[in-house]
Amino acid sequence: MSTASQLTLNNGVTIPPIGFGVFQTPPDETRDAVQAALSTGYRLIDTAAAYGNEREVGEAITTSGVDRSDVFIETKIWISDYGYEQTLHGFIKSARKLGVDQIDLLILHQALPAQFDKTLDAYRALEKLLADGKVRAIGVSNFMVEHLTRLLDTAAVVPAVNQFEVHPYFQQREVEAFGAQHGILSQAWSPIGGVTFYRDGEHTSTLQDPVIGDIATAHGKTPAQVMLRWHLQQGRSAIPKSTKPARIAENFGVFDFELTGEQLAAIDALDTGKRGGPEPEAITLESFGREIPEA
Repeated sequence: MSTASQLTLNNGVTIPPIGFGVFQTPPDETRDAVQAALSTGYRLIDTAAAYGNEREVGEAITTSGVDRSDVFIETKIWISDYGYEQTLHGFIKSARKLGVDQIDLLILHQALPAQFDKTLDAYRALEKLLADGKVRAIGVSNFMVEHLTRLLDTAAVVPAVNQFEVHPYFQQREVEAFGAQHGILSQAWSPIGGVTFYRDGEHTSTLQDPVIGDIATAHGKTPAQVMLRWHLQQGRSAIPKSTKPARIAENFGVFDFELTGEQLAAIDALDTGKRGGPEPEAITLESFGREIPEA
């Protein structure tokens, strides 16, 4: 198994299981990183309006020599652009920066729990963009079960994807199970637990976990590769990120080995229940709102 088999979304669109992420990648480093990823073999690039590097992602894809139709572009609408008309305009800003007419997957970056009507209006705009063929699939990010439940009460289109924090130390199984029940693909950000590396306190980073280390040794692979393989075998899409070409390549070398049931269970047992990213309920326009510039 040397190549990536595609995952099929609930509307029949296919998506590569391993994507390349550019969260916190400075714009001036983004172009080289995305070009390195594309030359390695990645075909899913994940960015967001709030990352401030959509333009460089688009430039890298355009100059990569890889056909646009072979690259799956995923980006996110930021909370400051929620609301029906605002989100339609948010699409225009992102598409222009990316240099494309159609975005493969457009998702809402966060729920706005205290102003959920704005979240619903934003999602209605995604449904309109999907109906008009401006996007090929729509979804959400960082939505918990209660947010998904409220969304599904009114949505005409079930989200194709929910991208949220998943790694061995924080597995959010209830969110994943709810998604699976409704045909929503779980996509992991921080899939190798990067969000845990700098955390103070009671445990080391996932990369130094002895359980993961032992499994890596048994397969002649790295801890990062073992964690990404764990995601793949459990049916998730995963979005690792790096700016180093060697690490970018390492993270893609996960299609030529298989974890045993025992090894998967051992990784499952590492869940600490501790979130690394912001609490979804704490997301407000007052705290997190920022203007997304025009293209």
